[in-house]
Amino acid sequence: MNDQTFMKEQPVSRLLWKMSLPMVISMMVNSLYNIVDSYYVAQISEKAMTALSLVYPVQNLVNAVTIGFGVGLNAVISYHLGAQEIRKADQAASQGFLLSLIHGIALTVISIWIMPVFLPLFTSDAEVISLGVRYSRVVFLFAAVISMTLFYEKLFQSVGRMAVSMFCMMCGCIANIILDPVLIYGYGPFPVMGIEGAALATGIGQVLTLILYLAVHAVRPLQVNAHIRQMGLTKDMCRRLYGIGIPAVLNLALPSLLTSALNAILAGYSQIYVVVLGVYYKLQTFLYLPANGIVQGMRPLIGYNYGAKEQERVRRIYRTALGAIILIMGLGTVLCLAIPEPLMGLFAESQETVGAGAKALRIICAGFLVSSVSVTTCGALEGLGMGGPSLRISLLRYAVVMIPAAWLLSLAFGAEGVWHAFWISELLTAVASVFILRKAMPRQD
Repeated sequence: MNDQTFMKEQPVSRLLWKMSLPMVISMMVNSLYNIVDSYYVAQISEKAMTALSLVYPVQNLVNAVTIGFGVGLNAVISYHLGAQEIRKADQAASQGFLLSLIHGIALTVISIWIMPVFLPLFTSDAEVISLGVRYSRVVFLFAAVISMTLFYEKLFQSVGRMAVSMFCMMCGCIANIILDPVLIYGYGPFPVMGIEGAALATGIGQVLTLILYLAVHAVRPLQVNAHIRQMGLTKDMCRRLYGIGIPAVLNLALPSLLTSALNAILAGYSQIYVVVLGVYYKLQTFLYLPANGIVQGMRPLIGYNYGAKEQERVRRIYRTALGAIILIMGLGTVLCLAIPEPLMGLFAESQETVGAGAKALRIICAGFLVSSVSVTTCGALEGLGMGGPSLRISLLRYAVVMIPAAWLLSLAFGAEGVWHAFWISELLTAVASVFILRKAMPRQD
């Protein structure tokens, strides 16, 4: 018996809530971890925070590869479950396990090797470069752990066991939050480690999350499993996994390209603006990670119902998820307009930085609400296995519109022009995503 049939039988609103709430809670805890981690690093020095901001694009790229491939794995498994093809779902899980391990090892080597070359592209400050390299050497040692953690996360999500993902992710994040001050400042028997302590706390939290996934999997095995005998890579399955996974990786990697491009533009005006951008990306995780929780709950539902030929139900799931994400973005807009100075003050010491950051938040938040459309649409298209259209939306949002707009507006209005490019890009991309979705959906009828 296929115990995932609830995905096409329960009422859509209740089902999306059931699937998404654990992930939203997990994403909120993860957001809190990001904020706390940055807060403690900012207490070391503003240069430490600058280093963290410059390392962020490469960290995001590592996450993009692991999460993006996981999105492909999630979509393929969910589709086969909906079509009652359990053997093919097992094949996807088995080959996905091997590929995730390979990705993790490659990312560890490449990320550590590239940082001493990458950081000097954006700053000439020797102390900032040193801090960034020291942080990177520790945090990227755990890239393989991240990759395998994401494999199990997407495996559990594909069969609807979101509560397990919530539990494992929360435990890792909470451990990280506790260990940050202990390892940075050397409380108790621990030595003072500074910025390396922040990186090690992150790694230990990730290891704990993976251990918990393995323990739960051993105690309560899933209907879909990775088997050694099925790990031999096949052309057809690799094509399907990467056909969805590569566009998803690029979707997630594009913010790294954008951040690096914006850092290069802003550094020409002042390092203060680089710090402001880094702080903004930390703060916006409080919005976009919970929104991603909704998307993670939506994606397997859409994939399963698409495989089960429930086309109208797919549309209802999309509309319900869009409404939920609009509420999240509306709340973020209100907060950024009402208390921008206190938000920036969490991570910045100087009044000049706080003032510049508050002004940036008031401008950027104009695009939060309309970004709901492109965020939801990208997730829905990935759930349908349509990586190409999803990638086109992300290319518009992060590169084709955003980078040229930021550059041109900065020539006319200085650093402030970069902040206006955010809402302009979100508005134009939202309009385009509506047309992309309408063009894509009829082919599924």
